[in-house]
Amino acid sequence: MAAVASASPISSAPWWRRALPHVLAVLFFVVLASLYFSPIMFEGKSLAQHDITQFQGGAHEAQEYAKAMGREALWTNSMFSGMPTYLISLHFPGDWSGYLQTIMTLGLPAVVANLFLALLCGYILLVALGVRPLIAVAGAVALGFSSYNLAILAAGHNTKSIALAYAPLVLGGVLVAYRRDKWLGAALFAVGLTLNVRANHLQITYYLLLLIAIFGIMELVAAYRAGRLPEFFKRTALLGLGAALAVGVSFGRLYTTLEYSKYSNRGRTELKTSAPTAPGQAPAAAAADESTGVDRDYAFQYSYGVGETITLLIPNFYGGASAMPLGTDSNLAKAGLPQEYLAGMPTYWGQQSYTAGPVYMGAVVCFLFILGLFVVDKRTRYWLLAGTILSILLAWGKNFETFNYLIFDLLPGYNKFRAVSMALVIAQLAMPILGALALSRVLRPRTAPQPVVPADAQLHPALAKAVKAAGTTVAAPVSGEAAALLPQVLYAGAITAGLCVLAYLASFSFDFAAPIDGELTKQGFTPELLTALRADRADLLRSDVWRGLLFIGAALGVLYFHLKGKLNTMPAAAIMVLLVLVDLWGVDKRYLGSDKFQPTSIAASFQPTPADELILRDTDLSYRVLNLGNPFNEAQTSYFHKSIGGYHGAKLRRYQDLIERQISNNNQQVLNMLNMRYLITGDPKQPVQRNPGALGNAWFVREVKTVNSPDEEMAALSTLSPATEAVVDVSKFAQQKAATYDVTGSTIKLVGYTPDELNYRYTATNPGLVAFSEIYYADGWQAFIDGKPVPHIRANYVLRALQVPAGSHTVSFKFEPKSYAIGNGVSLASSIALLLVLVGAGVYAFRRKRVANVPVAAVPVA
Repeated sequence: MAAVASASPISSAPWWRRALPHVLAVLFFVVLASLYFSPIMFEGKSLAQHDITQFQGGAHEAQEYAKAMGREALWTNSMFSGMPTYLISLHFPGDWSGYLQTIMTLGLPAVVANLFLALLCGYILLVALGVRPLIAVAGAVALGFSSYNLAILAAGHNTKSIALAYAPLVLGGVLVAYRRDKWLGAALFAVGLTLNVRANHLQITYYLLLLIAIFGIMELVAAYRAGRLPEFFKRTALLGLGAALAVGVSFGRLYTTLEYSKYSNRGRTELKTSAPTAPGQAPAAAAADESTGVDRDYAFQYSYGVGETITLLIPNFYGGASAMPLGTDSNLAKAGLPQEYLAGMPTYWGQQSYTAGPVYMGAVVCFLFILGLFVVDKRTRYWLLAGTILSILLAWGKNFETFNYLIFDLLPGYNKFRAVSMALVIAQLAMPILGALALSRVLRPRTAPQPVVPADAQLHPALAKAVKAAGTTVAAPVSGEAAALLPQVLYAGAITAGLCVLAYLASFSFDFAAPIDGELTKQGFTPELLTALRADRADLLRSDVWRGLLFIGAALGVLYFHLKGKLNTMPAAAIMVLLVLVDLWGVDKRYLGSDKFQPTSIAASFQPTPADELILRDTDLSYRVLNLGNPFNEAQTSYFHKSIGGYHGAKLRRYQDLIERQISNNNQQVLNMLNMRYLITGDPKQPVQRNPGALGNAWFVREVKTVNSPDEEMAALSTLSPATEAVVDVSKFAQQKAATYDVTGSTIKLVGYTPDELNYRYTATNPGLVAFSEIYYADGWQAFIDGKPVPHIRANYVLRALQVPAGSHTVSFKFEPKSYAIGNGVSLASSIALLLVLVGAGVYAFRRKRVANVPVAAVPVA
């Protein structure tokens, strides 16, 4: 009897040799991210991100308080007269996932880390699917450098970018759980979803879950046909536990956001009449809006044009971004337009009101995606194709209203989101994945009769034994398989190139007119200049067609020569990495290039104006400021003052109502009750005006008027004199009755201020009602008189009010939401559980690897 033992050159190799390709890949990603953002890494510059600048302004008060006090400020008065910080700047100590993110980003600066994460997570996904490292690098580059990823960073949508970066990690966990190891897959899924949810961009998470749902349906059908439903449900249950754990880690953030959504402008409106069309005009009757989401027109405001879908392949088909630079060789320059105007011309001629740039997947990626429809296994290709098609249909929005209005009304939670063009992120995930799998299929090493080394080569005895046992041979195409793949590669190339040619031919039938052209004419654009601009739009389209054909031809050539045996696997894969990178990098730089960086930090951009300096001389504890220059879309004022305005996508619904129906109609009495002490006018001769009618932090009212609905309460503000009167909606606060008070000699003063605690002292000759110039928010604010909790009510549609006894007393308001305390506790428990899962997964993977490396038991041989 004799015994044989199986051996594998991969499993028997030292751990460092197995890890080396992955280490090199990670270093490559660091280099790529650092080079792309070289102004940040090597020149000390920062990215000029509009939304991040606005965020810094709105979050400044809360951040400074946290630094000084060592605890979070749960409320800020710096924007919209006061709102929770849940969606502005709030940390949950119980959520430990931030430490994991710090480890994964290797300490890289913001935005550099975002791009690195996108590359790293894409690589992990593809390696988990069994794709070899170099081809996984190509797929990771396709995922990370998709133009949308860089365009949103230019705009400052960092949380969206982070959520997108972690999406491949979530998908990797799902795919591994169903198709390989359910335990490791569930652990990877839990980690990926934890980090994705932590980014707190629920719209991206929602689209990701739609893609996972499509995959789950496909797997369910396959499991049913194969008679393995019990195993399918076991794996699904494990993923469900992973999802619960991920939600648990971010439970504090999600719970407070869910609570706030009821009160934000993303939630239900209580008003049942439309706003007047002119100051003083009575509101027209309107049907009650019982929606719990955003308005349909608002949601579909940014809908991708049906024809614009071609930008996935040809980025400048519709002119690129809303404002693009044109060179001195452009038609406009030749027509005589001064050079200073060429830096930002309206080259975009599509249907969207504004775009920072098209969603471009890459000509090479599109070619590989179509190839994947031929060569990747059916279950995978159908899932990714279905996701891509759904993505495109959803992005069309109002341009395909028959489908999308139905989805908006029926799909749970979908009506909470806006900017439906963002649905293209599904395709942004699906297309590179299918393309990478197609590339892996074509560049798969194939065995041939030749040994790895010549028979007479001198090898180390251990290596010679491993080679002999494994029977490893050199990678070379097998003619039969190559013959089967070659036509499919050619078909894919012909289809992709054919689309480019059709686009080129179609361009001669376009007029390249844009909605903005009428405005240009009003601003002095001559017919000759307008003709030149349209010619430039045509040139941009046709230039990108030729560019796309060049990249498609190069990629096709690489695969052709490989299948013909003229190009080995490794150099072919390396060239494909380079083609994908150069293709996407060149387009990305159009939307996030060197002109987007500034020599100073974002914090340094907040310099007080002369108006700010004048106002800051007033050292009273609390008062508000209104900046007349676009007040509800800027946060510069919020950085220095407590602002009537601000910049945020989810302000309080009632405050938005107040803006639309009273403040926008210049109701001075409403501004007075909000304690607007100063106006920033924008006039250099008089930059600041003091408002003598500001009512201060709190005051006693002489009369309480009652109404029976929110509409009546809002209407009453049009004629209310808040210095002496208050109006209360008794449909919400039945305990309050109409009343008059003798307030002679009664005074109240703010004596202590922090963002989430206000303290007052008052003296009242009689019991009465005090109105406070603070925003009412039921879930968290608690009133105290002499340290004892007492109920308070809402008055004047948005303010707090409190019944107080006669005498000298103290009043305190403290913001102590239960949702934060409960949420933080659940987050802490879930973080501990996630840590245990990670440790367990590591031990399991180590033991599994050891078992895999144990020689097979002796088998009798004749």
